[in-house]
Amino acid sequence: MAAAFPAGPSESSGCVMSAEVLDQPAVLRRLLADGADRIREVAEAVAAREPRFVLLTARGTSDHAALYAKYLLEIRRELPCGLTSMSTITAYGARPDLTGVLFISVSQWGGSPDLVAATWAAREAGAITLAVTNNPDSALAAVAEFHIDVLAGSERALPATKSYTASLLALYLFSEGLGGVDGAGAAGLLPELADEILARREEVRALATRYRFAPRMVAISRGYGYPTAQEAALKFMETSYLPALAYSGADLLHGPLAMIDNLSPVLAVVPEGPGGEALRPVLDRLRGRGADLCVVGPADEVRRASAGFVLPVEGVGEELQPVLEILPLHLLAYEISVARGYDPDAPRTMAKTPESS
Repeated sequence: MAAAFPAGPSESSGCVMSAEVLDQPAVLRRLLADGADRIREVAEAVAAREPRFVLLTARGTSDHAALYAKYLLEIRRELPCGLTSMSTITAYGARPDLTGVLFISVSQWGGSPDLVAATWAAREAGAITLAVTNNPDSALAAVAEFHIDVLAGSERALPATKSYTASLLALYLFSEGLGGVDGAGAAGLLPELADEILARREEVRALATRYRFAPRMVAISRGYGYPTAQEAALKFMETSYLPALAYSGADLLHGPLAMIDNLSPVLAVVPEGPGGEALRPVLDRLRGRGADLCVVGPADEVRRASAGFVLPVEGVGEELQPVLEILPLHLLAYEISVARGYDPDAPRTMAKTPESS
């Protein structure tokens, strides 16, 4: 029997999350036009210090942006990277020697006390500190040696959307700048393609109808697409209270594959590139188990799946595709939430404060 959900806001009620999702092409244009030069200056200053290692620290949605930066910096700059556990510094008082380490803190509002404390401690321990935020007046921006403003503008909905894609683009531009490359040219196609994706809202609404009553969901990808799978799962959980797990395709085969059946949809983010190629054997295994497979990616994989969304990425390198991959999934999270009768602007238990970002 179908689950019953409360009556939620209608499309005509003026959902803030929906408006902010649709604002993302304009944010990307603004960052390329008004932020790229400053980001390149910061990257050049950091590169002159010759960092030997990178540590990335963040919470929630920003943690997925940091994971994306880890892929960028390891693949494109060949810098070893790690994701920090802030509690080692803030709860346990550890003070490792961070001389010559680039310590990047990513945060929407830049007010999380443990993030600020960890960044300050890293700076005192000899690290080169960089804050990437949507708030240049934040405490985090103040304690870091360098700061990048992602220029997403005021974000009022509790689920972060436009600040996430802006962070991805800012981190890409920074990574390219570290290598002496002007990344704005390669990223120039993103705003137009984002407009095209968001104009296909009816396709996403049809997917939401399909998955409205799903009891749970699994999101998978590999390579650059893996942070997108993580972020999509978070958005489903926080807007629709839909239990959602995210796995690397490789990790899915090491045990969790056993829970896949025809009742639990699997969302596969399939990049065009090596990450997508590495994921294809996993997709074959899922089809063999009769999984309800929804693919965001190339047309050939969408045709072979139960459902999906063809992502236009011609002329866009795999390293930039995550900026586009998340867009239909932001819409899907919104549409599922509304279809289930919830208010995606105000998920229960959440509050928009600096401490939560």
